Amino acid sequence: MTSASRGLPAGSRVVLDPRTASWRGDRLLMGGSPWRLLRLSEPARDVVRRLRAAGEAGCVVTEPTTVAVANLLVERGFAHPVAVPRPAAGVAVVVPAYGRADRLAACLASLADGAAGTAVVVVDDASPDAAAITSAAAAHGARLIRHAVNRGPAAARNTGLAATTAPVVAFLDSDCTVSPGWLDALVPLFDDPRVVAVAPRVRPRTDEPRPSLLARHEAARSALDMGRRRELVRPGAPLGFVPSAALLVRREALADGAFEPSLRLGEDVDLVWRLAAAGGHVRYEPSVTVLHDARSRFAEWARRRYEYGTSAADLDRRHPGRLAPARPSAWNLAALGLLVAGRPLGAAAVSGAAAAVLGRRLEAAGGDTALAAVVVGKGVVADAAALGHALRREWWPLGWAALALAPRSRPARAAALAMLAPVALEWVRERPDVDPARYALLRLAEDAAYGSGVIASAVRGRRPGALVPVIRGPGLPRRLPGRR
Repeated sequence: MTSASRGLPAGSRVVLDPRTASWRGDRLLMGGSPWRLLRLSEPARDVVRRLRAAGEAGCVVTEPTTVAVANLLVERGFAHPVAVPRPAAGVAVVVPAYGRADRLAACLASLADGAAGTAVVVVDDASPDAAAITSAAAAHGARLIRHAVNRGPAAARNTGLAATTAPVVAFLDSDCTVSPGWLDALVPLFDDPRVVAVAPRVRPRTDEPRPSLLARHEAARSALDMGRRRELVRPGAPLGFVPSAALLVRREALADGAFEPSLRLGEDVDLVWRLAAAGGHVRYEPSVTVLHDARSRFAEWARRRYEYGTSAADLDRRHPGRLAPARPSAWNLAALGLLVAGRPLGAAAVSGAAAAVLGRRLEAAGGDTALAAVVVGKGVVADAAALGHALRREWWPLGWAALALAPRSRPARAAALAMLAPVALEWVRERPDVDPARYALLRLAEDAAYGSGVIASAVRGRRPGALVPVIRGPGLPRRLPGRR
């Protein structure tokens, strides 16, 4: 299947990703999922200009050339389809449940309002309060299947999948509630046959009249909230996975297996990576919001982050090399090392050499040394941020040591800057209802809890791949073939 032969049908609405940047009159584009350079033919440049002029509303593509270019841009993550809501058909909803019958009842009530007439299957994963689960399912007309022993959420979802026949299956956790029309706004994305899964935005529910500090932090930084931008989800992209708390999947894409039942955590990451590896598109559509229960106590909140991290060894075993905490370029490491050592001229020389090498490779694609310098500069900043991210998470003991030694050590100050600068920018961008100091402390605690789970998992499972960085060389630009 190719993007030219199978993709968005004529009449689809497409929007340019806001992070897409152009060079030399749209001859080259920078961006995509994963990040890359694309050379455009003149007809393709016209399409990009139309999309840029249309802004957030996007534009409808109808002509064969325009549809072909739009499909290639969507294939590479430079543009995204905009779903036009319509009554959803051919969807079944599977709700795995374990205890908390009151939350299940709220979930099913919201489904009755948000997806009237849709078949709902509740899979009770051997809850201790089986009678309450049975009562909640019966009260809302849901079909109930019960496991005799607890087998985990992945197995429960698979049981529900096997009990349905609809072409699209929506998996929804029992602590989530949906809004009216949520399926109507997500199912049209499956009009593109490349799309195998779609996820809405999952945000924490805040019922407190005066939210606590943790609740206010969660509102800005929930582990299940993937942000406000549309994304093409795949490894190495700005968004590498989506949670299964709310996830729609095309049934035929699960012919080779759905959720891995041996995984109690990380089963959603595993599924998304397998779907992407098979060539399918996994789309994140934040215009639709699903609410979920958030942890209100600090100990529960931190423990859950730790548990998320413990999926690392199993995921590294199933997907070797994908969990590396950082993938810095050797050029950028050398430049950053010289900067930390107080040798800015040496750092500039290394980056200049990298730009010269890349510039020669870019000439064939219509680039030049100036573009190469921009690419190298972006790479240095991105690698510094990635190293800071690892120092907050997988390498947090080293990162916290750097914070303690920062007043007395230049390398420690550089590490602290790499750790805290992205958090500060995040605070400025999101403007959470939390002061900057406490926001930074909670971010450090959250990342350390997750990182502790990764470390424990990697040590127990003897899977160092989740802790060891991958050093890479300069990448080659990629081209967008012209369509005439």
